[in-house]
Amino acid sequence: MLKQCEGSRAVAEAVALCRPEVVCAYPISPQTHIVEALGEMVKTGQLAPCEFINVESEFAAMSVAIGASAAGARSYTATASQGLLFMAEAVFNASGLGLPIVMTVANRAIGAPINIWNDHSDALALRDAGWIQLFAENNQEALDLHIQAFRLGEELSLPVMVCMDGFILTHAYERVDMPTQEQVDAYLPKYEPRQVLDPAEPVSIGAMVGPEAFMEVRYLAHAKQMEALKLIPAYAAEFKQVFGRDSGGLTHTYHCEDAETIVVAMGSVLGTIKDVVDEMRAAGHRIGVLGITLFRPFPIEGVRAGLQGAKRVVVLEKSMAVGLGGILSTNVRMALSGLHMHGYTVIAGLGGRAITKKSLMGLFLKAEKDALEHVTFLDLDWAIVNKQLEREKARRRSGPVAENLLRDIGVVAARNY
Repeated sequence: MLKQCEGSRAVAEAVALCRPEVVCAYPISPQTHIVEALGEMVKTGQLAPCEFINVESEFAAMSVAIGASAAGARSYTATASQGLLFMAEAVFNASGLGLPIVMTVANRAIGAPINIWNDHSDALALRDAGWIQLFAENNQEALDLHIQAFRLGEELSLPVMVCMDGFILTHAYERVDMPTQEQVDAYLPKYEPRQVLDPAEPVSIGAMVGPEAFMEVRYLAHAKQMEALKLIPAYAAEFKQVFGRDSGGLTHTYHCEDAETIVVAMGSVLGTIKDVVDEMRAAGHRIGVLGITLFRPFPIEGVRAGLQGAKRVVVLEKSMAVGLGGILSTNVRMALSGLHMHGYTVIAGLGGRAITKKSLMGLFLKAEKDALEHVTFLDLDWAIVNKQLEREKARRRSGPVAENLLRDIGVVAARNY
């Protein structure tokens, strides 16, 4: 059924159609509307049987999800930014125990300084926590990926993180095709946990494991992730049969067949990039786009196949490995090992900075001439950066960086209450 709704509401309704039995909730922007909507559905009986549990922190939310999943319940939660980092220990525990929890991450920048706007630094900070990580380009894909996430996680007994850009998607109103309960039931089997805590057959989980077996445990977690690389395309194909649309998968290409320049990116920025590529194609430029849907496990072979015909690759990412450069681009570089082409990393949109068509057009035209630096910071204000560097050279106690920059550009930092 076609409907116009907020991205958070679309995700909440999709999750409800998956019949979760436990929803653990702690509010943090920009994911709050998702769990609020699920709470309303539980209260009115629209989502039943389901226990909606308000907890005192994000760490508690993941801990409750772990307990519920270990007890045999289909479990769901959502978080963002600092909330994800606060639950980090439990995030590792969930994957280490092999529990198929599904969690929405409404991507938001990590402080300090405090920032509530979108980039991918939260999810990518926990990229090696053992969770499958899926990134949505738009709200329809966010909706669809949650349905596939429950199927995938429960088949492999692994937790799945569905990432959608905070505010850009979570608070945007778009038309989505909401599936029926019958369609979701046809696609998603009833939950049959691979392991469950049963008082009649007591076992321990998460017990101490020493050097004699710990490495093997970690390898088996890796092996499950590798199995996901095979299952995800198959589940995406089955999803198309049931729901009538392409969604999910490992990667997706756009005008890559004859492209000399291919831009790689994840998330909602792909829509803007495609608009620029359409304009450049109309002007005769051979440029294409490779969108990454699955970041963990990283689809090395799929990325390599999608890029191997190009002369150059521009990886545009909304995250940064401080002291190195790109996170996504480092993974892409592994996929391109042995292929001779120019590769460029572009850091963009950190803390919610707008990524405009004008800036992208100039960037891509410069890339075509192989005139980009190895690492480029799109639309960085070098004037205020250099002013701060000069300030630090002149005076040891030069003051807090963030507040200095705000004064330099005439902005007063908001107080926190």
